Amino acid sequence: MANDASTVFDLVILGGGSGGYAAALRGAQLGLDVALIEKDKVGGTCLHRGCIPTKALLHAGELADQAREGASFGVNTSLDGIDMAGVHKYKDGVVAGLYKGLQGLIASRKVTVVEGEGRLSSPTSVDVNGQRYTGRHVLLATGSYSKSLPGLEIDGNRIIASEHALTLDRVPKSAIVLGGGVIGVEFASAWKSFGADVTIIEGLKHLVPAEDENSSKLLERAFRKRGIKFNLGTFFEKAEYTQDGVKVTLADGKEFEAELLLVAVGRGPVSQGLGYEEQGVAMDRGFVLTDPYKRTNVPTISAVGDLTPVLQLAHVGFGEGILIAERLAGLDVVPIDYDGVPRVTYCHPEVASVGITEEKAKEKYGADKVVALKYNLGGNGKSKILKTSGEIKLVQVKDGPVVGVHMVGDRMGEQVGEAQLIYNWEALPAEVAQLVHAHPTQNEALGEAHLALAGKPLHAHD
Repeated sequence: MANDASTVFDLVILGGGSGGYAAALRGAQLGLDVALIEKDKVGGTCLHRGCIPTKALLHAGELADQAREGASFGVNTSLDGIDMAGVHKYKDGVVAGLYKGLQGLIASRKVTVVEGEGRLSSPTSVDVNGQRYTGRHVLLATGSYSKSLPGLEIDGNRIIASEHALTLDRVPKSAIVLGGGVIGVEFASAWKSFGADVTIIEGLKHLVPAEDENSSKLLERAFRKRGIKFNLGTFFEKAEYTQDGVKVTLADGKEFEAELLLVAVGRGPVSQGLGYEEQGVAMDRGFVLTDPYKRTNVPTISAVGDLTPVLQLAHVGFGEGILIAERLAGLDVVPIDYDGVPRVTYCHPEVASVGITEEKAKEKYGADKVVALKYNLGGNGKSKILKTSGEIKLVQVKDGPVVGVHMVGDRMGEQVGEAQLIYNWEALPAEVAQLVHAHPTQNEALGEAHLALAGKPLHAHD
């Protein structure tokens, strides 16, 4: 392999997604000479095939729902139809603008971007296109891919993954969504807003099963009201083509038919065939194992993002990338508390949370040491104006801090920032209750919930 002074760096990053480019930007800012290797487009899944385009679809769906419901606000509106070409133009425009901005940022920080498929060739080098790039340190940031199930082939035709769903040239008349986690319920929500008949198949007993059970039940109630069907608690058996679409059979013999099947059963790490195991990197089920500082067992190699067995969220990748860059630059860093990372599912209504569930709190502290309070958004003026319903649930250690905030309702993702501060600063309900929240806002509901938990409810019953 060719190697010269122009290919020797302080940090070589394999993968230009959220974690990789965050490490590159922060590392360059701190004076490190950085090479960023990416086989596709810098920005990764989140920018091009995940977070950003899906939220654009969901916003278009929200506008469709508002057009249908205008009369309930005294505004005479109607929905003439969904122009998917127009939706894609809007969505792709958002992505293109952010991509251009990211490219400008990377260029301004003087990060060396290498286009091509890289492979770890030693504990301090990555080979790309016949060229060897050597670093004092190597960061593995190769991300994740859409998983399937044994015997279920994603063909991009009638059986599709999320990346195919984002470029679909039509609104399907009907769709089965296999998986009731974040990706599944977001696409189900968007497609329903566009007018599709949607059924979710989830093998566990609730939708968004990683969330507090109360949040799952509230979402299920809202989906029933919207006409989104779902089957819970029975696992997938097989899928087969019919004359006009796809038929899905469950383990109990139940059958469902639709035009399309979206497979949304999670994402797996991209790690096969990239030289990780050959260089002695410790792995488990394809994931690269790290310590809390994102160091692997090989001293010169770190790993970040979906490649590691932590929360698969873009903002986790951002945080970890910054942590790694600062550690390599010699700064003092603090490991990420993953419970303290905000989680948002952008369906209608939104599900947002930070901290731990009531069930986990009882396991950790004891059932008699945990207090939970639910605040109904029906008592919140702005939520009434928006015609949204839902709840904010607080989980508190008795006589101690709030350790979980779980919210369901439109725009709750915009409220999780304060909830994050409450959890991470170990705030007591009485301390939050002292803060005066703007009226009328949905943010006020978070303050009112803490007023109630502190024993002095205002717009809530004792």
